[in-house]
Amino acid sequence: MNDSIARVTLRCGFCLALNSVDLDRAKDRPVCGECSKPMLLDRPVKVSQEDFERTVIHAGIPVLVDFYADWCAPCKMVAPLLDEIAHQQIGKMLVVKVDTDHAPDVAMQYEIRSIPTLIIFQNGEEIERSLGFEPERVRGLVAKAVA
Repeated sequence: MNDSIARVTLRCGFCLALNSVDLDRAKDRPVCGECSKPMLLDRPVKVSQEDFERTVIHAGIPVLVDFYADWCAPCKMVAPLLDEIAHQQIGKMLVVKVDTDHAPDVAMQYEIRSIPTLIIFQNGEEIERSLGFEPERVRGLVAKAVA
C-alpha cells in the first residue's frame, strides 16, 4: 500500500480537529496534530454527516460502517463485534459508526430503513450490506474485503 492510498481523514475524538492519518502506521498509535491525543483506530470511530464523504468515501482501505442509534437495543448487541473487528483489522480496515439520528441525510442517501445496518465500502462504493445482528456473515464479509 502506498502512502497516497493508505491515508484517511479523521476527526479527533478529543479536540475535533481534522487529521490525515497514515493507516499503514495505525498500530503505532498516531496522535492528533492539534492536541497530541491518540487517534484510537483499534476501535470504531464516530463519523458525522459532515465528515462521511471525506472519511468513508475517500478512504484508501475498506471501511465497515455501522449505521446505528443510541436507543437501539440490537445496535448495542453489534457493538462488541465491531470492537473485535476494529482491533483485529487495524490498518487493513477502518470501522466507523454513524448515528442515524444525527446523520439523516447520509442515512437517506444509503437507504437505511432499519438499524443496525452494516455496510462495507471499498474505493468509495458500497460492496456489501448486512441488516440486523449477523455476526458470522459480517466476519465473512470483512475477511473477503481485506483479503
